[in-house]
Amino acid sequence: MDADGWLAIHEAAHRLGMHSNATLLYGHVEKYWHRIDHMERLRQLQDKTGGFNTFIPLKFRNKDNDMSYVEESSVIEDMKMYAVSRLYLDNFPHIKSYWPMLGRQNAQLSLSFGVNDIDGTIDDTTKIYSMAGSEEQSPAMNTAQLVTLIKQVNRQPVERGTLYNEIRDYSNIELAEIESNPMLN
Repeated sequence: MDADGWLAIHEAAHRLGMHSNATLLYGHVEKYWHRIDHMERLRQLQDKTGGFNTFIPLKFRNKDNDMSYVEESSVIEDMKMYAVSRLYLDNFPHIKSYWPMLGRQNAQLSLSFGVNDIDGTIDDTTKIYSMAGSEEQSPAMNTAQLVTLIKQVNRQPVERGTLYNEIRDYSNIELAEIESNPMLN
């Protein structure tokens, strides 16, 4: 399906009251103008419908695939992608960092570059990213680890549902209490 078809499907879903997310695989063969074109199309649809919850830049990883010869983007390039996304897509309520692709430390860093959501306690789907060369060889994180990661960079961790409804605010809970709570591990 081409971009126009994808956008038409999401517009129809938004008109029916459904929300969706948008992604951009970056750091492989695209140029900067491709990224901006991609975000401009999303921005225009968001202006029309308001149906996107989040934008998720996805870092290209080059291990064990037909494009293994393509050099991966640097951490600086990754942070630029997040910062530009936040500025350009100011009509998106959330910019998400997918920590299994970036690594835990770089996901923490992204919180200072416009990200306000780190994808959380992840299941087996992240094996794909491990096989593609993710910095996370064992991509799983429990709630206590995720809350700790966020608190270490002085941000406020809040557990949320799929539609960004608040489930639990962890901002006023001490790290020691989080780490000792078996319900969070």
